[in-house]
Amino acid sequence: MLDTERYFLICVNVLGGCMGTTGPQDVDPASGEPWALSFPVITVRDMVRAQKRLLEHLGIDSLFCVIGGSMGGMQALQWAASYPECVFSSVPIAAAARHSAQNIAFHEVGRQAIMADPDWCGGRYLSLGRKPARGLAVARMAAHITYLSEAALHRKFGRNLQDRRAVTYGFDADFQVESYLRHQGSTFVDRFDANSYLYITRAMDYFDLAAEHGGSLPAAFAGTRSRFCVISFTSDWLFPTSESRELVHALNAVAANVSFVEIATENGHDAFLLHEPELFETLRGFLAGCAEHRGLTR
Repeated sequence: MLDTERYFLICVNVLGGCMGTTGPQDVDPASGEPWALSFPVITVRDMVRAQKRLLEHLGIDSLFCVIGGSMGGMQALQWAASYPECVFSSVPIAAAARHSAQNIAFHEVGRQAIMADPDWCGGRYLSLGRKPARGLAVARMAAHITYLSEAALHRKFGRNLQDRRAVTYGFDADFQVESYLRHQGSTFVDRFDANSYLYITRAMDYFDLAAEHGGSLPAAFAGTRSRFCVISFTSDWLFPTSESRELVHALNAVAANVSFVEIATENGHDAFLLHEPELFETLRGFLAGCAEHRGLTR
């Protein structure tokens, strides 16, 4: 999707996560124990601020393009709003300028599943040698449903049974979709930290660019010289096209250079992670145009 022979890619683990950058599972030097819930609640703006500090450390003063999907799209927007002088172009994919009430609600279900697990121990599970695996798995299952569309679920699973010829009239995974979700939950537990899940989902909930600028979304981009390409997917009900259009209208209101593409697909929110030829062509075309405008053509 992105030509690494032409572009130098920087991919930073987010603040509050569990894949490298400091998060609640890391050790608090003052106590010698994992931070757990004493780790400060962070925002998408904090994530971007940490990324900006990294670029300053590396001696990089501007970025050709900031691109991302979902929470990555939020970061792409935050970059353009907070550091417009550093961002030549921004590509938010399957994202929005704020998290909706529906999305906050789904996140809360996941967080409550984690916190209801007896092994969560008020967030101190690492110090006690325990792990809230069941709660985290349920949180992942609930979230994963939102990444897909009804059409995608029907196409992939329908009402097909899992390794049996008839339903059992019990509570085993009779249907393939049930088995799939259980697998998604159990494998996620092996690679993610429960407290990081709490912190990252909360950061997404708090994301609201308009609120950071007196309730005006256009004000977040006033005077911007960045170029934008906003991309949405027809079957994405987690971040629907209507929210992308709201963003485009705000950018148009301040005469920003913005293009918008709605891609027809049945793959739902997850489409930006899958093989979507129109997405690839859109990105290639936009980046090529930006490169030509900046005099970077070969």
